[in-house]
Amino acid sequence: MHLRSVRTVLATVTAGLAAATCLTAAGPAQAGAKHPSGHACSPTVSIDRFSDALDKTTYDGTYVGNISALAVDRNGTLAALSDRSSLFGLNAKTLAPQRVVQLADENGTDLDSEGLVVDRDGTYLVSSETEPSIRRYSRDGRILDRLPVPDALKVAPAGRAVGNGTFEGLTFLPGRRTLLASMEYSLSGDTAGIVRFQTWQRHGKDGFRLGAQYAYRADTGLGVPEVTATPDGRLLVLERGWTSGVGNTVRLYLADPRRATNTAGIDTLTGQDDVRLIKKTLLADLVNCPSLGATAKQPQPNPLLDNIEAMTITGHTKGRLKLLLASDDNQNPVQTTRFYHLRVRV
Repeated sequence: MHLRSVRTVLATVTAGLAAATCLTAAGPAQAGAKHPSGHACSPTVSIDRFSDALDKTTYDGTYVGNISALAVDRNGTLAALSDRSSLFGLNAKTLAPQRVVQLADENGTDLDSEGLVVDRDGTYLVSSETEPSIRRYSRDGRILDRLPVPDALKVAPAGRAVGNGTFEGLTFLPGRRTLLASMEYSLSGDTAGIVRFQTWQRHGKDGFRLGAQYAYRADTGLGVPEVTATPDGRLLVLERGWTSGVGNTVRLYLADPRRATNTAGIDTLTGQDDVRLIKKTLLADLVNCPSLGATAKQPQPNPLLDNIEAMTITGHTKGRLKLLLASDDNQNPVQTTRFYHLRVRV
């Protein structure tokens, strides 16, 4: 999603305070810089390495950037979705692009493609912020299906959502029978910061039907650019914001929707006592990660940070997850396409 117009308004005082603590001068950026594990961002999160190898590159005539979603694809490769309607296949070890497929809506128009999951048959479910929508695509980019969307979640005037504030995150819960999409910002009429997570249930050959909906409270001034399910059914949630002259705020939360109220039938959410929000626990504020020699092209509270909005789990063992993040450079010369390899203990 494009940050400049939206996130300046939503900038948070918290980001400003964070920036005052550690605007760090760093040495030359190292694409693929490797460091021993244990580089702690918090007691539960550490960063192994980062890579700028794909920054400002092209593949098969297509700009490699604007990365908004990641997913583990067939044979252990990575699928990386650009918000400019391009779906890349990447080598999981080197990140080198191996294929690209162009996506479009039913009229052949580009998507504002933000969320991605790979279904068990190898097809892709892709969310677009434009309407918003979720479509199923074949491996070669043909539209196979389109999921229903509640009227309230549609962009005004059709619904109550703000433009560029709809389906950013997309994930399957364990078992792949429940699909979950996270809105980035609040609906008109809901209290600022309370965003809705919509689910769909798989019904055999009939595809997906609308399921329960839950409410999640983001930190002041931040939105939700990505969500991914853990093997035990909880959620990793990214929260992010941007402040001009300061930089990005990026926080990683562990959230549990299992006891949250189904808000599908609740018109407005105002923090009422009878609505149980999704419980969340801060895992790390990424401003506290070691910079690992990274440099930033614009002010950042930590030069490692950029516009991070893609996330996927690439491996797990005994409560420890390997997590891959990526930043959306908005095809902007002062932003960077950067991949982050984290380890998370949940």
